[in-house]
Amino acid sequence: MNRRVLSALLGVVGAVATVAIWWLATENSASVYFPPLSRILETAQEHWLSAEGRADIASSIGNLLSGLAIGVVAGIVVGVALGQVSLLHRALSPSIEFVRAIPATALLPFAMMLFGLGTEMKVFLIALGCVWPVLLNALDGTRSLEPTLRDTASVYGITGVRRQLNIVLPSAAPRIASGIRVAIPLSLILTVTSEMVGSHQGIGFVIVDAQNTFRITDMWSGVLLLGVLGFALTWLFGVAEKLLLPWEKRAERTR
Repeated sequence: MNRRVLSALLGVVGAVATVAIWWLATENSASVYFPPLSRILETAQEHWLSAEGRADIASSIGNLLSGLAIGVVAGIVVGVALGQVSLLHRALSPSIEFVRAIPATALLPFAMMLFGLGTEMKVFLIALGCVWPVLLNALDGTRSLEPTLRDTASVYGITGVRRQLNIVLPSAAPRIASGIRVAIPLSLILTVTSEMVGSHQGIGFVIVDAQNTFRITDMWSGVLLLGVLGFALTWLFGVAEKLLLPWEKRAERTR
């Protein structure tokens, strides 16, 4: 059997087994804090498929994609620049390490004072958290550019934008993709965190509001939805990565 097919089948079996165990373990649960999975799914269907629930999902996904896109673009641009200009890298490295060590969630009060409680605050916080894994991977991928490629570009006079698009970015792309893969779950975490404070819409707001009003089943339905969204985003990026970086997959098969 093909290795990819076997891997997909194992993933499906594992997911089904997890859901079955959760269902059986909670089906007769009398605990308020751990309601049956069947009730959670019913609540999820009732709320998240309603107009209000769809609006909450759309708000969260819009903030997530906006912040993630800004963080990815900024990380690639700055990382590629630092990876090629040694003087700039040495000058900014201490500052980057200092700012990177500060959790994005710790800057939530600052973001609220700077942008208020609107969409800008959420997007800023998400972008701030997502930029670092992309930036550091882009920097590392650029600095590890094969000397042969660098010399070939010099010999043929490939400079400027052509050099960046045809040599630097394709060479650094696998590392950049690894950074984006790390940034995706971070973006989901920061989306929910930003919506839990001073917000009136979004998945994070629904979860914290359900907790405050002791609607535990609604809270669990939000948590379940986050898991599904996280899986869907990671899977979609995996598909895009295979389409955009086919040479990397061929290299993996030959190892």
